[in-house]
Order: sequence, then C-alpha cells, then structure tokens
Amino acid sequence: MSIQTDHTSRLDTAAPIAGKLSTLDRFLPVWIIAAMALGLLLGTFVPGLNTVLEAVKIGQVSLPIAVGLLVMMYPVLAKVRYDQAHGVIGDRKLMITSLVLNWVLAPAFMFALAWIFIPDLPEYRTGLIIVGLARCIAMVMIWNDLACGDREAAAVLVAINSVFQVIAFGALGWFYLQLLPSWLGLPTTSADFSFWAITASVLVFLGIPLLAGFLTRTIGEKAKGRDWYEGTFLPKLGPWALYGLLFTITLLFALQGGTITSRPLDVVRIALPLLVYFVAVFGAGMAVGKWLGLGYARTATMAFTAAGNNFELAIAVAIGTFGVTSGQALAGVVGPLIEVPALVALVYAALWARTRYFTASQPSA
Repeated sequence: MSIQTDHTSRLDTAAPIAGKLSTLDRFLPVWIIAAMALGLLLGTFVPGLNTVLEAVKIGQVSLPIAVGLLVMMYPVLAKVRYDQAHGVIGDRKLMITSLVLNWVLAPAFMFALAWIFIPDLPEYRTGLIIVGLARCIAMVMIWNDLACGDREAAAVLVAINSVFQVIAFGALGWFYLQLLPSWLGLPTTSADFSFWAITASVLVFLGIPLLAGFLTRTIGEKAKGRDWYEGTFLPKLGPWALYGLLFTITLLFALQGGTITSRPLDVVRIALPLLVYFVAVFGAGMAVGKWLGLGYARTATMAFTAAGNNFELAIAVAIGTFGVTSGQALAGVVGPLIEVPALVALVYAALWARTRYFTASQPSA
C-alpha cells in the first residue's frame, strides 16, 4: 500500500473526522487552554516552584520539561513507517520547497514582522527573531498527525530541519541580529550562540525519541507483525503523545507564570506578530503545496513544518544568552502561548481545506 493510499483511506471514510477522535483529541483545544491556565496558576501562586523545576537540567532545559518532550515525541515517531521514507526523500518538489520555506522565507518574514510590530522594544524584537530561526522539530509531529498529514514526510522533514538547525542556527542568528540590520542601517544585537548547546538539544529531543520509535516499530513488527503493531499496540501508545504535550505546556507556563501575568500589554505586543506569522506561513505552505500538486497529506505536512517553531530551543538559547528574566526569554515563552492554540486552530483549517480544495485522486508527489 502506498503512502498516499494509506492516507486517502484514512481521510475518506464516511464518518466525520471529529466523530473518529477520542474524547482527549476532540477537546484538545480545551485541554491545552486548561494546561496553560494551570501552569500560569502554579507559577504565580506556588512559591519556589521555579527553583524546583530548574534544579536539574538537560543543557538549558528543565529535566521535567525534557521528560515531557520525550514522552510527547516518542509515540508519534513510533507510528512512522520508516521503510517508506525513501519515497519522501525522492520527492524533489517537497524537499526543495520545504527547505526554502523553512530556512529562507520564514526567518526573513519573522525578522520583518519583529521590526514592523515592535521596533521600539529591542529585547522582545530579538527574542522574536530567535523564535523565527528555531525551526520546529517537536510539536509539528503532533499537529501533522492530528491533521492526517504524511507521517513519513514529517519525520524526514523534521530530521532535515534538525541537521540544518545544528549547522545554520548560529550563522543565521549572526546574519539577522547583526549583519542584515547593519546593512539596513538598523541597530544590531550581539549574541553568542553555542553550537554545542544546539547540537545537544537536537540530539536529546529528537535523537532519543527517533531512535526509540524506530526500534519499537522494527522490533514490534518482527515479533508480532504490522497488523498487531498498528492495530493493537499503537492505539494504546498513541494517547501518551498528548499526555506529554499537556504536561510540557503546564510546566513551561509554570516557569514563566509570574512574568506573563505581570506584563500583559507586553505579551499582547509580542503575540500579534506571532499570530500573523503562524497564519501567513501556514497559508503560504498550503497554497504552494496545492499549486505544486503535492496532494493533501504532504501539503499539510509541509505547511505545519514551515509554520511551527522549536520554542524549546528558542527559550533555551534566549535564557542561555540573555538570562531567565530577560525580554528575549519572555518573547520565547510567549511563543507557545500563541503557537499552541494557533496551530490547533490550523489543524481544523487544514481538515476543512482538505475537503474543499483537495481530491482523493490528487497525487502526493
């Protein structure tokens, strides 16, 4: 069975998509908002919680948050059919377009939005630019799966983004914070980006669950076959991805609860360009994929990969470079505050676009 046939069979069943979701999936926006609220309450009213959460770290990331990220990533990566990934790599249109969207257009667009919306607030502006440089390697797997995107394509694009992130993050930070502003006659920002910190983040938060997911599928299929693995094992494992997501969101907002609640107007000013960014980049990805004839599954994957950001890395870089109480760190924390509900809404937008603009016979490559 081809990748496209697998997705088409999942997407074209008679039952409405909402009716096929579990209670957890169907009310995901409610759970996410509740997790955010719980995190803010914990961070505001529980004395010493920040100290406890930050007591043990992996790099610059709190150990409890790291555990949540790993739990979130593993079930999604265990679903990937790795033996079909070669078909994704051979899709030149998808590969080239995704690289251009992720590493040329999206960072440049965030740079422009940061200067348009908050030219008078250099710390927040710098934080937004850092968010734009941190391409998504984690939550995109969740959004892609909920939108019935191409899991194999998502895994390959995430892996490519990870490699580029290690190689290009520091250079692009220097370009957008120092070189390009100097060319345009704008104030520059000096920042030292740690190559090894970024490498460690990618290896931990992508490498470990990717290896675990690959081994789980390989061993599980060899032991009991694909039908058992996908029909019995994955349905039991799958909900843990959302449990990990909700746990991570709660802890992340607990760490910055006091800062967010004490600066509501600053949060709004940071949120506006982020909201424009998510909607515009996602829309561009969907439009380009439709124009290129990539098919719904791979178009949705490309759009979510381009629109999402690795806020874990952005926060880690901002805290490591500018400090935990800096404006840059606050901008990083506001990222998921806007990204999570925005990308959940875009999941529904993608599913709506599938029925209106994509046909079951449209090829995936």
